[in-house]
Amino acid sequence: MRKVLWIGLVIVSSFIGAILGILFALQYLQPAPPYPSIELRQKNMMVNAPRDSSFSPFVSSPNFQPAAKAVTPAVVHIRTTYGSGSFSINALEHYFNPHAQSSGSGVIVTDDGYIVTNYHVIENATNIEVVLHTNERYFAKLVGKDPSTDLALLKIKASRLPFVPYGDSDLTTAGEWVLAIGNPFDLNSTITAGIVSAKARNIGILRDRNSLQVESFIQTDAAVNPGNSGGALVNLKGELIGINSAIATNTGSYSGYSFAIPVNLVKKIMDDLLEFGEVQRGLLGVQINDVTAELSEELGLDIVRGVFVSSVNEGSAAEQAGIQQGDVIIAINKLEVNSVSELQERVARNRPGHSVLVSYRRGGSNREVLAQLKNYAGEITIQKKKMENEIEGASFEEIDYPELAALELEGGIKITSLTDGKWKKAGIQKGFVMTHIDKVSVSDITSLNQILEIKKGGMLVEGVYRDGTKGTYGVDW
Repeated sequence: MRKVLWIGLVIVSSFIGAILGILFALQYLQPAPPYPSIELRQKNMMVNAPRDSSFSPFVSSPNFQPAAKAVTPAVVHIRTTYGSGSFSINALEHYFNPHAQSSGSGVIVTDDGYIVTNYHVIENATNIEVVLHTNERYFAKLVGKDPSTDLALLKIKASRLPFVPYGDSDLTTAGEWVLAIGNPFDLNSTITAGIVSAKARNIGILRDRNSLQVESFIQTDAAVNPGNSGGALVNLKGELIGINSAIATNTGSYSGYSFAIPVNLVKKIMDDLLEFGEVQRGLLGVQINDVTAELSEELGLDIVRGVFVSSVNEGSAAEQAGIQQGDVIIAINKLEVNSVSELQERVARNRPGHSVLVSYRRGGSNREVLAQLKNYAGEITIQKKKMENEIEGASFEEIDYPELAALELEGGIKITSLTDGKWKKAGIQKGFVMTHIDKVSVSDITSLNQILEIKKGGMLVEGVYRDGTKGTYGVDW
């Protein structure tokens, strides 16, 4: 019995030894591959590298419904009329002498009727009509426009309107889901979804407007077509992150990419137009180029990112701050800039007199300096748009509340003197209180100037005299 156990033990030991020998040969005697596989390298890196605990490749499908439901009522249809024409009391006149028409979109940003749209949507328009989600219609006045950013601010006389709250376009990241809402091809309240494809895109569509154009678009693959211009680009919180403005296309219709003006720039432009009637643009005063690998090699730079300063304007904010030709600007107000478009957007958010912190590289070291921005005239003062109260032979005066109340009016302006001109030729008399032009309310001198700025040809003027007599006149403008 003992002999049988001994023999069994020897057999088991031999078996184990054979297995260990085979494993040893496989591990050490076979030639190893010259390099680990990519997959193995990735696994090793994933094990050794710290991971973002908030990231998970397995996420549920996004829910677009809450954002779409919240935002859609605040996106409007804008219809514009072009052409001078002539005034006629014939209601059928426009059928026989039609004016050119166009349409686009707009976004309500306050509950009392301020609306953001693209400048090219209302450019050269003589009448601007706004159609709400509820099909209510209003004639809008142009508060202000800025061709250099392709933005305009409108106002309709309404209250308690739905509006889209501002988001923060700086926090928007590539890969984030977004919704585009507008009226493509006159298809009201159309919603499309996509992701942010890139930021700070410059596609050259504004280069023919002036030398101050700013293009720093948010690029998305949300479908956008003619009629979407001026509409909303929102995140899934229902926050406005951009104003849809352009598409990349060879056909005139959507071909894969669309572009929106970032809301952080929109906010500044709208505030300027509301407060001053025109944009207060702060300028650094430099000629700049993107830093590329080729430029870095050619000029012997020690950096391959940022914005290269090719020249500095005499007397500019940059010169006074000590910025020199050959410097590479890498950040504005601690926000990194890697392209001309990014730098232009960061600076354009500021008014003349404001100071920005410029981070730049010179001689192998990083530096920072405060630069006080100037306007196009080289000044740090605000240039408020002048409003005229003497126009075409008539002097206008704003009316105080007691007189408005006596006439049972909400607003209007009075003609205090009248000489030869278009107003007198139309039959209007001294003392006439003007309340509407082409159905748009005239509440003060500012609104009169805003309305008349886009008028060409005939226009309908309505108002009342002190004795309560109503007057309606056709003025050939």
